Amino acid sequence: MSFFDLQHTDPNSAARAGVVHTDHGEIQTPIFMPVGTVGTVKGIHFRDLRDDIHAQIILGNTYHLYLRPGTEILNHAGGLHRFEGWERPILTDSGGYQVFSLTSLRKMSEEGVHFSSHIDGRKLFFTPENVMDIERLIGADIMMAFDECTPGTADYRYAKTSMERTHRWLDRCIARFDSTEDLYGYRQHLFPIVQGCVYTDLRQEAAKRLTDLDRDGYAIGGLAVGEPEEKMYEMIEVVNDILPKQKPRYLMGVGTPWNILNAIERGVDMFDCVMPTRNGRNGMIFTWNGVMNMRNRKWEDDFTELDPTGTSFVDHAYTRAYVRHLIHAEEMLGLEILSLHNLAFYLQLVGQAREHILAGDFKAWKDSMLPVLKQRM
Repeated sequence: MSFFDLQHTDPNSAARAGVVHTDHGEIQTPIFMPVGTVGTVKGIHFRDLRDDIHAQIILGNTYHLYLRPGTEILNHAGGLHRFEGWERPILTDSGGYQVFSLTSLRKMSEEGVHFSSHIDGRKLFFTPENVMDIERLIGADIMMAFDECTPGTADYRYAKTSMERTHRWLDRCIARFDSTEDLYGYRQHLFPIVQGCVYTDLRQEAAKRLTDLDRDGYAIGGLAVGEPEEKMYEMIEVVNDILPKQKPRYLMGVGTPWNILNAIERGVDMFDCVMPTRNGRNGMIFTWNGVMNMRNRKWEDDFTELDPTGTSFVDHAYTRAYVRHLIHAEEMLGLEILSLHNLAFYLQLVGQAREHILAGDFKAWKDSMLPVLKQRM
């Protein structure tokens, strides 16, 4: 069985529907992956992820899991799946985003990256080789190569230097990955990451180089990190024109519902972002009629469901007035309800996108949905 089966492409766009096969289960694409950075999707029970919103795969973060609980504990537990009780696929980032986000706490060299822990200041050293070892020990089904997530505002010289270093690190990642065994009795897969900032020639060079490596799938990194939104879409098109059509494509860390639909239109299969849970914790939700700030007074005596047109089970249990009350009373349940609602909405969104791709009318559906999803209620 192949790792990825491409089932259908929309006749009026590059949108695709497929299936990723892992030893922990199938993943129907396009798919959104809830972010479980430190072994939990913040504020959400695995029961709800599994049984109510039907998440097919979640993420973990190598940098954070290395700090807490540590690879020794994870290894003794038999890997992250057993440690946290999640039986479906897991993907791990490599710590490359922390190279971007923790600039004040890291020093980068050709050999790797020295970090000062953001928790207690202890010294860490990440190299392509030990990152592969850490991700093996975490037990990810899909592992990301160690890279530098280049800032979206980087000048050409920096972007080129960064991309070339990422490629040298990738060679070392592949050598280590290919010389080590899968752990815990199931297959592990490695995705290289296309970098190159907002420069067409660099993105083309990276996509061509990575395609020649013929790995199981590919990630597109270094987007939604400060560059204009239209430039992000342009770079996705540039990269996906080159990446092999028979391999899954993962756009890292993106984004809003309209970002996701626009990226699906351009041939992306997999997404992750902290936005659903982070925005939920701040009182904002996404619905089929637009974006709602649940702190607003207008919902104070609105006793309708959160999203009457949606199918999230949380909508049928709680009214807008009640959830607004919970938010203003600083009750944890309010943050959980909104986080869970947003995750349910994102998974419904990519699920409907898949249905419309298979039906052959994705482009028309997407064009009709974008202005509705963007409006403020």
